[in-house]
Amino acid sequence: MPLNITKTLVTTLALSTFALGAHAETWTFDSSNSRISFGSVKQGDIGESHGLSGIKGTVSADGAVTATIDLSTVDTDIDVRNERMIKHVFKNAPDAKLTATLDMDALKAMAPGDTTTILVEGALEFLGEEIPLDVDMFVMRATGDKVVAVSDGMVYLSTEELGINAGIDMLKEIAGLDSITRATPVSIRFVFNAKDGAS
Repeated sequence: MPLNITKTLVTTLALSTFALGAHAETWTFDSSNSRISFGSVKQGDIGESHGLSGIKGTVSADGAVTATIDLSTVDTDIDVRNERMIKHVFKNAPDAKLTATLDMDALKAMAPGDTTTILVEGALEFLGEEIPLDVDMFVMRATGDKVVAVSDGMVYLSTEELGINAGIDMLKEIAGLDSITRATPVSIRFVFNAKDGAS
């Protein structure tokens, strides 16, 4: 269920570009510290937390954002459920893709320690569909060559918007559940590093 997630992903990716300087042409995801987390509620009141960690991407010097989310990295804390998510919800698709364009002029002036909130528009390619996205992100320039961006407030995603209702129905049937919610909270944490060093 990583869509609105992706909204944020697009946003964050773009944000990292603000740190671009004369020498840093490209910024890349720090995959070991970047994560998309999402929740689900089953049987009316049983909440669970899940995540995706396989996030890779770049922001070019001209603000073009591209990213991929490896859907096989979904982690629900239960191996068999991970497998069911990949097969029935993600339909064995290898990844979701994100694209966006960022106007960096307002962001380049940020110094280490500065923070800002920014809205970035982009698109998510998920299971053969392209979905327009926009998300508010809180961004901090941690150092000259490191940017941290997190979702600003709670983001919710709809299984109908993602086109995965049938997959959720299958999970519910396999697990013998009466209900699984069709909207889920999502939080994003992205860390970006300058590809060739500090700006």
